[in-house]
This record gives sequence, structure tokens and C-alpha cells, in this order.
Amino acid sequence: MENKEIMIEVKDLRKEFKKAIKEPGLKGSFKALFKPQYEFIKAVDGISFEVPKGEIIGFIGPNGAGKSTVIKMLTGILTPTSGLCRIGGKIPTENRKSYVKEIGVVFGQRTQLWWDLALRETYMVLKEIYEIPEEDYEKRMKFLNEVLELDDFIASPVRTLSLGQRMRADIAASLLHNPKVLFLDEPTIGLDVVVKDSIRKAIQKINQESGTTVILTTHDLEDIELLCERIVMIDKGRKVFDGALSELKRRFGQMRELHFELKNADAFEKLRYAEDFSFGEEDLKAEINGNEVDVRFNSDVVSVEKMLSYTLEKVHVKDINVKDADIEEIIRRLYLGGGELLEETAQTL
Repeated sequence: MENKEIMIEVKDLRKEFKKAIKEPGLKGSFKALFKPQYEFIKAVDGISFEVPKGEIIGFIGPNGAGKSTVIKMLTGILTPTSGLCRIGGKIPTENRKSYVKEIGVVFGQRTQLWWDLALRETYMVLKEIYEIPEEDYEKRMKFLNEVLELDDFIASPVRTLSLGQRMRADIAASLLHNPKVLFLDEPTIGLDVVVKDSIRKAIQKINQESGTTVILTTHDLEDIELLCERIVMIDKGRKVFDGALSELKRRFGQMRELHFELKNADAFEKLRYAEDFSFGEEDLKAEINGNEVDVRFNSDVVSVEKMLSYTLEKVHVKDINVKDADIEEIIRRLYLGGGELLEETAQTL
């Protein structure tokens, strides 16, 4: 990162919320009214990271991990309890008017468009709000039309747009003023496969041609795999992984999938993987569909070579192949079955 311009700088960022404690019953209500007690909840607990200019970073974690709180501090909606966040050299909560002209924000569940206005008129209103010169506006609209294919519905009222059209329109609205940083929160949520692909390609093209830095928050792990080379993962307000997607797979991608088709009516029971190899509950999953079998196993417990030779020795196989674990499987294991892994990862950062 030393040779690249740093666009986003986050140092020891913390956010605490004060929550009233109320005991049950009428007595608890009176006590809370006249002698309130509070507890402090750590939503974000000392997160630090940097993002170079022009990078697409995946920002992920389970519900309640603190992702939204971090994004709200980066966009200036919330003020940190302590720590520093600086975007493009600016502090988000200071000089708000100049700062918001340098960022774009898209929330998958909300829209910044005017419901009853035609989309073209909505963009004209945003042009005035952001004080975009006419020549820059025309040039930008031409680019966004090409990338996001807005022409088919730009004359339609926003309320008549499909979910996919509205998402493309929202992304265009957030990019109209050519921001340095784009925050995308669940940009493909609820979209069909074709529209998702279109949105992803648009994000890639915008990043490549405009050099826009992108922070992508999503539960769709295919978004992460297709768009991001680096991810920052948080849990319980703390950063637990920050690095290349390839590194995450290397360190935690022990799960492999063995798929094979039985040549005849071999009994699958002949394959006593759990008994013969002492797999734990989380280390082995098997699914059988007719003559086709899928076995997910931990290659740290038993090597791929041993699994293959054992399978071929026990049953007659028509076809067989091995797949690496995908990102969804890795993160599922980290969050659902690997509290120790998360702790171990956090300690190495």
C-alpha cells in the first residue's frame, strides 16, 4: 500500500451507544423514570484499516457485527466515540457540505430518488443540488447511460421502475457528481441473476474507468468473489480478517467437495468416512441424490488423495471430481462453527 494514494484511513475507530436498563414491572418503570440506569454497548471496538485509491473492498460480517455502524461513521451520519476516520483527506463529520460531494451512497433497501418524478427530472434536481456544471453533467450522463443502460426507462416515473431498474438508477444517482468513494450496501439484494450480473459489470466498469474507490457491504458472497480482491471481515465490533480473498481461501479453505456418480447400485454405506477417518461433525457433510453423491470434507483431517483412493477402493465410480471450498463455505465455517478461528485470526492482525 506504500506506493498507492490512501483514499480511506480508519484508525482505532470506536462507537459506543448508551442504553437504558429497565427492570420488569411497574416498579421497574418508576425506577427507570426517576433513577435511570444505563449500560454502554460497544458497537465498534477499535477497528483500523486503509483503502488505497481505486480499490474495491468487500466489507462483510454477520448481522449485528457492526458493519452498518462503521459505514455510517465513514459517511458522516454517526460521530465516532473515539478514533479517526478520514476519507479523501476529509473528516466525514466536519465540513459536511463539501464532504458529501466527494462520496456516493447506495442502500439496497432505500432510494434517494423522487418517487413521482420521471428519472430524467430526478437527475436534473440532483444536478442542481450538487452544483454540477452543464458540460460535466452531460458528459457524466452519457457515461452512466452507457454503463448502466438507463435509456430504456429514463423517461419513466421512479415509482414505475422494477427493482433492478431502480437499483441501476440509484447507482447512477450516487455517481452523478463523480464521487471519489462509492459506498454500496447490498446493491444486488432481491435481484434476479441477469440483473445481478449487469450491476456487477457496471460496478467493475465504473471502478476501472473512473478510478472510483468502492466499499461493498453484502451478504451475497458471489458479489465478493466477482468484484473484490480484498475483504475486511468484522465480528462483534472487531476486525477479524483483513487481506486478499486468495489468502482467506488459503488459510481457511480446508473444506473440499468430492462429487462422484456411482456406476451401479453400489451401497453408499460402504463409504464409512466418519468411522474410518474420525471426522468431526463440522468436518464432514454428505448428500445423496440417486446415484450422485456430494461429500464436503475437511482436507486438514484427511488429504484429498486419501479420500479419492478410499472412495475408489470401496465403490464403483462412473465419474469423479474435486472442488475447492467456495467463499460461502469458508465464511460459514468461520462464523457458525469456528469461534476459535475468528479469535485466532483477530490475534494475528
